[in-house]
Amino acid sequence: MPPLSRLRPVIKAAGSRALNGRSTHTSVMPRLRVPVSAYVVDCGVYVDGRRLPGRWSHDAAIDEVRERGEGFVWIGLHEPNDDQIEGIAETYGLHELAVEDAVHAHNRPKLERYDDSLFMVLKTVRYVGHAEPTSANEIVETGEVQAFVGRDFVVTVRHGQHSGLQQVRRRLEEDPEQLALGPAAVLHAIADHVVDTYLEVVEAIEDDIDEMEAEVFAPRSTMDPEQIYVMKREILELRRAVMPLLKPLHKITEGYSSLVPHEVRSYFRDVEDHLSSVAERVGGFNELLTTLVDAVLAKVSMRQNSDMRKITAYAALITVPTMFAGIYGMNFDYMPELHWQFGYPLVIIVILGICGMIYRSFRKNGWL
Repeated sequence: MPPLSRLRPVIKAAGSRALNGRSTHTSVMPRLRVPVSAYVVDCGVYVDGRRLPGRWSHDAAIDEVRERGEGFVWIGLHEPNDDQIEGIAETYGLHELAVEDAVHAHNRPKLERYDDSLFMVLKTVRYVGHAEPTSANEIVETGEVQAFVGRDFVVTVRHGQHSGLQQVRRRLEEDPEQLALGPAAVLHAIADHVVDTYLEVVEAIEDDIDEMEAEVFAPRSTMDPEQIYVMKREILELRRAVMPLLKPLHKITEGYSSLVPHEVRSYFRDVEDHLSSVAERVGGFNELLTTLVDAVLAKVSMRQNSDMRKITAYAALITVPTMFAGIYGMNFDYMPELHWQFGYPLVIIVILGICGMIYRSFRKNGWL
């Protein structure tokens, strides 16, 4: 296919084109509809809260919006490399530092302002299903969503297989009134979606912790503290996604940028409240798991003490016959009762009697 720049004059001269089998004339120059690249999940043009039909290239979409003087472009990318995002970054004026963060990922949740655009990073999480929390090696899987927000565009970059935004886009397209608020509404919808997944993951983890707690305090439990440490590690992963996001959301609600109008900031306050609730619950999980670790270690210590007492008691019982055997095994000629015919039965009776008294004493004190 020839480059888009070579085809535009031909399209402009024609002034019309066939759409879905019908000829449609418009005062605005028609745009070439091109196949979406593998790393471009979707590219849509929205005017008055409604999506214009067709598939658009990133430069044709922004040209359309700026010629109209209204609407915005929403481009969704999935794990692009430097070369793939370079053209979009140049066309939309994305800051090179933010672009570098978006490509290489592994960022903390944050909000940064670059000239006339915003760059926001959100950590996504997914609950990994498993048979039992006491045998799972991974419970929380993380990803990333970055959003570039300008006055007439939103560029989202996601990393991870579980962090798709198709559902968010579809829900917004079904609500033109909300989508008509502009790029800030898209940013809010993404943040709201991410925080909602936090709530789902937190509820699933809460069930796991309840099950783990019941296992720890079961009468004959053999809970391994290593599994609780695995859960604590996963909670720490979730905490790294949740806690740093509180500050960026608070900055938006306080009017950090004019790109987020007042009517949208009120929606962000609701997201911030939900995130605060998640943060409190995650902090509670960490404290509860610490308590469970202490409880498991205490049970292990008590079990060891009980075993040591039993070993000590049996050792005391064995000491009695060992003592008699040691005395009468010295082979002296003149030892009492050596030649008496009832000597052996008497020694056995004495041994059994002493052992019986020691056993009874240990049983009474709970050692056996």
